[in-house]
Amino acid sequence: MQPPLVQQNKPGRAANFFRYWLPVVVWMVLIFSFSSDAKSYQHSSTLFEPLMRWLFPRMPQPTIAEFHHLFRKTCHLTEYAILAGLVWRAVRKPARRDPRPWNWTEAGFALSVVFAYAASDELHQVFVPTRTALVSDVMIDTSGGLALLVVLWLWHGGVPSTYGWLRRTVFKPGGA
Repeated sequence: MQPPLVQQNKPGRAANFFRYWLPVVVWMVLIFSFSSDAKSYQHSSTLFEPLMRWLFPRMPQPTIAEFHHLFRKTCHLTEYAILAGLVWRAVRKPARRDPRPWNWTEAGFALSVVFAYAASDELHQVFVPTRTALVSDVMIDTSGGLALLVVLWLWHGGVPSTYGWLRRTVFKPGGA
């Protein structure tokens, strides 16, 4: 008599959605809310600039304004880096000690989602009276996603693992 086959307990579709895709959706909603009027330049300056004047009382106003601009663009970069990481995680569904090599298709998909969402976010800002849609913001947002994906690539072996993959797949020994 044969022992019964043991099946792995794989999570269902709903569990996969809640574990991997719900964080993506929640983060996208948060980014969308950042594009609202309440998060506009004028409103963030009412918090950021007094804080800077308190920390650095002798700093000239134009310098404070430059720091405020840099702070806002850094926030753009960061929020889309997080989005890229969440999308990559949802697509890859990584496991502990994952033996799978880095996959540029997964990273490319994550970066495509970041670009598309950044573009749609700027389009949304066209309809918000106190906001301005900027192509440069789409590029900053996409750069944030790319930066995080490069960090993940380096974390997963970077150049040596990619070189090994190229040797195994593209430059096969004994191939033509």
